[in-house]
Amino acid sequence: MKITVLGLWHLGCVTAACMARHHQVTAIDFDAHVLAGLRDGHAPLHEPGLDDLIAEGLASGKLKFSNDPGVAAATDLLWVCYDTPVNADDQSDSGWVIDRLLLVLPHLKTGTVVLLSSQLPVGTTCDLARKHPDLQFACSPENLRLGSAIAAFTQPARIVVGAEEGPAQTVLENLLRPLNAPMIWMRPASAEMLKHALNSFLALSVSYINEIATLAEQVGADALEVSAGLKSDPRIGPRAYLTPGGPFAGGTLARDVATLTSLSQKLGTPLSLVPAIKESNDRHRRWAFQKLQSALAAIPQPIVAVLGLAYTPGTNTLRRSAAVELCRQLTGIGCLVRAYDPLIRTVDTEHADLELSSTIAEAMRDAHAVVVCTAWPELRDLPWPDLLNTMTGSVVVDAGRAIEKALSATSGLTYLTVGQP
Repeated sequence: MKITVLGLWHLGCVTAACMARHHQVTAIDFDAHVLAGLRDGHAPLHEPGLDDLIAEGLASGKLKFSNDPGVAAATDLLWVCYDTPVNADDQSDSGWVIDRLLLVLPHLKTGTVVLLSSQLPVGTTCDLARKHPDLQFACSPENLRLGSAIAAFTQPARIVVGAEEGPAQTVLENLLRPLNAPMIWMRPASAEMLKHALNSFLALSVSYINEIATLAEQVGADALEVSAGLKSDPRIGPRAYLTPGGPFAGGTLARDVATLTSLSQKLGTPLSLVPAIKESNDRHRRWAFQKLQSALAAIPQPIVAVLGLAYTPGTNTLRRSAAVELCRQLTGIGCLVRAYDPLIRTVDTEHADLELSSTIAEAMRDAHAVVVCTAWPELRDLPWPDLLNTMTGSVVVDAGRAIEKALSATSGLTYLTVGQP
């Protein structure tokens, strides 16, 4: 089967590289810099195993990259995989994706299936189908996670597909059959709404447990123990997003909360719960800053070591990173901030104000406080007593308790974590 993947950032690169094991894939993007890296086997951002998978596809001849929309003329299916841009207010720029899609649509032969996996507002698939009746439109919401995207793509628990009954379903079955996962069929609008609802529910769960944690800190309860009790209830389950810690960040969850909020306003249908998710999360985004501001109030120009800048382990993207926001809040009140991240050695012009340290030891030396912002697994195995002895102060902020066990034998610390008295 010949497929064309449109958009080559995280979603598109993972989709193209994984599907090249099963189909002939041509991947299109209009960014010359991104294409140059991909042709050399390098993805535009870090994802474990992705560069090797791209190199495998290139070597086999089943994966090719192009900036020419005309290469889609012979395709059996166009798979739209742009990562939809999000602005500072979590509003997605769906027009940016559609503009690029419209460059390719005129080259498709009549009847070609166009599968949308970019995060686009509910109604987009049907709207495109009305405007381009000679093509067949369907959607399958992406289900990737930065840092574990290849496993999520190749071993899905299920695949949701929104498509009208007809020939498109046969094409989609042939496309997705190699993934060997149950397929859940529904109308396109339902699949689009499901993505908004799922991400908003996860965002709600994160905000909910962090609000419980805020109260727990005040009354002598431990929110992590409360979380374990909640997850033990079979009506909730052990994989629920109910672990107290930092706010949700990165834009993915927030985008769907904003999408549903905007949809309710457009339809004139008031919502109470969904808009409150953003309000709650925005309030919690200041938790680490407020704890540090209080703990360091008596120090004229405190030095703070920030460990981890990427918004989640396993990636090097700074998109909507809460750690970057914290760094800027701290420098705004006169702190000297040194940041360290194992995958970030240089920053672009947008983040030129961040001071990077080459090692954790360099970041922590003479610091008055250290903050764990990204729970990189290697942090648990560091020689913490030695590192802490190089600090001037003894404040450790660890919202998600990433290093709590590693510090259990260390005394004299001011250890601050979400949901603990």
